[in-house]
Amino acid sequence: MKKITVLLICAFLSVGLNAQSFIGAWESYHTSENGDNLKSVVIFGDGYQVIATYDLKTGQFIRTEGGTWKLAGDTMTETVEFDSKYPEHVGKEVSFKVFINDSIMGIVGRDREYKRIDNGEPGKLHGAWLFSGRVKDGKTQMRDTSGPRKTMKILSGTRFQWIAYNTETKQFMGTGGGTYTTTNGEYTENIEFFSRDDSRVGASLKFDYSLADGNWHHSGRSSKGEPIHEIWSKRE
Repeated sequence: MKKITVLLICAFLSVGLNAQSFIGAWESYHTSENGDNLKSVVIFGDGYQVIATYDLKTGQFIRTEGGTWKLAGDTMTETVEFDSKYPEHVGKEVSFKVFINDSIMGIVGRDREYKRIDNGEPGKLHGAWLFSGRVKDGKTQMRDTSGPRKTMKILSGTRFQWIAYNTETKQFMGTGGGTYTTTNGEYTENIEFFSRDDSRVGASLKFDYSLADGNWHHSGRSSKGEPIHEIWSKRE
């Protein structure tokens, strides 16, 4: 009888965990060893995730890492594609126990919890995208996204982060992120951190966007004020 009861409890807990979804964005506020107030944001898309940590006051970038993820019961397994602080982790598979409810998630045995920001809505662009081409002088130039050098952008319903990296050399080349909105064909990014230039923190960039044949067309002016027309393809 005891064995049956234990099995029923385990089954109930497993169903409860699987009924919850990690998809969306999560945040945690914590303090560094130096006493600085930090913010960490995790974005989960279908099969891909990223976490970034930055100074809450200045937006100074601290660290990012991410890659693919999958869930089996209460065990999450990640294959690391990039890590700005520990490049030697790239290519490794790590597994850990997780917990989740409607508003809180975290890793079992660690004292940091993450509060849900959104569940992937209302963003029309949620998920993982790879930079796959551009339009220049009226000509479309596409690139192969299967190579080791990638520029990926992951979006939840309200948050975005882009990451440039190379899975072969394990090189991290840059990242930035914050909040975004999509309204009447206009995509607006509000920058909260930018690893290459802290002075861009607080800026808002507006672009025209459209979806055509499964691709995201993104046009306007870059953070440097240069005209751009980028093409992003949904990552499978």
